[in-house]
Amino acid sequence: MNESLWLATAYPKSTYPTVDDDVTCDILIIGGGLSGIANAYFLAKQGKDVVLLEKNSLLHGATGNSTGKLTAQHDLVYADMIEQFGVESAKQYFDVNEQAVEFARSIAEADQLQTAHSALYSQTAEGTERLLAEKKAYEAIGIPFILAGSASYLPFETAHTLLIEDEAQIHPVRFGQRLAQLAVKEGARIFEHAQVAALDTDRHFVKLSSSKVVSYRQLVICSHYPIEALEGMQILKLDVERSYIAAAKTETPFDHQFISVDEPKRSIRTATIDDQSYLLLCAQSHPAGSEKETQLHYDSLTEDIKTTLGHPDVVYKWSAQDPSTPDLVPYAGAISNSSPDVYISTGYRKWGLSNSLACAEIISDAIVGRSNAASELFSPSRTDFGSLSSRALLLAGRTVKEFAGGHIARTDSPICTHMGCRTRWNKGDQTWDCPCHGSRFRADGTVLEGPATQPLDLG
Repeated sequence: MNESLWLATAYPKSTYPTVDDDVTCDILIIGGGLSGIANAYFLAKQGKDVVLLEKNSLLHGATGNSTGKLTAQHDLVYADMIEQFGVESAKQYFDVNEQAVEFARSIAEADQLQTAHSALYSQTAEGTERLLAEKKAYEAIGIPFILAGSASYLPFETAHTLLIEDEAQIHPVRFGQRLAQLAVKEGARIFEHAQVAALDTDRHFVKLSSSKVVSYRQLVICSHYPIEALEGMQILKLDVERSYIAAAKTETPFDHQFISVDEPKRSIRTATIDDQSYLLLCAQSHPAGSEKETQLHYDSLTEDIKTTLGHPDVVYKWSAQDPSTPDLVPYAGAISNSSPDVYISTGYRKWGLSNSLACAEIISDAIVGRSNAASELFSPSRTDFGSLSSRALLLAGRTVKEFAGGHIARTDSPICTHMGCRTRWNKGDQTWDCPCHGSRFRADGTVLEGPATQPLDLG
């Protein structure tokens, strides 16, 4: 059975109640990953009456299945961001993510966070050219960096590295457990196993699968892929990708975390947990729900970590699902101008640990009426279809293709309860996955990841 290293080595689970009666609050947060927990902490700290609902157990979704990198170096992003938004906006993106790293450092305990240098590396002439373009972007923004030769920690040939020193890596579940405790200490109420069955943003309430009702004044949706995605057309603005991670025991931990800018694409780091060190490799990905034989990705990853990296003792394998916006920047803010009391936080593009903290700061500032320089850059209403229409239309086209093709080719597969697409059985993870918008269901049909809120009909 595939299992995340972070979930396997988490602290003993804290007990959070279920919703046994109707509840009223100022701020309702849907989603119990790091994003939702951070929003709960920041808002409760500002004196808001906060309720957080998690449909399963805290931190068992994207957070518990991440790589654990906490850094403002998000692959090759700043050169593209300057071209698209300008230097000042690119600097805002770096600043809020760097502030997120420092916030985590300020509250984390010793076994939750370690300092690590973040490095991009190239393997080809083309990759080096792109790396040098990113270096110029760092210079324009004012990001401190070191440009060096080959990466000495890696057992294969590399050309150049672009390094940001003194970033961080975390145990995402232990850190999230710590932040949840702090949120509760500030007065937030956290409920688990609280599946949202219906959402009425006009009358400001949600109805749970248990028929209990939670009423609110303002709503923050941190459910990874927003369950209210049709509002503001986010349904056409989020692409969802699944990636695979393996961890092997190692005797040689190092203080760098690497990601390649060219092929083969690899993300590599080590982690030491309770005196045992692990080498982590993330190297396989595909559009969510698009493949049935997912075990092949686990097998390929295991082979790569054994043969290329020389670590045969693979002990954990897991996968993660990550939505991306069309323009590199996550959404954090009011979901649309017509729904100013509904906020979303999503689209982290595989960099959800720093971005979730940064977005929580942006949303909490908006709710309490405090200025935040990055709010316009992260605004969900920014992505009109203008120059981005081609990708949005491609995404819509793939959705239509999967909808039609699934009903022709997979007539025995259960129908996703979100928008009626046929799911596809994921052999590697033993789940039903929807290729249209990324919903996932357990083998018994219950919802594992949204935007779907209702279980599959397996009858």
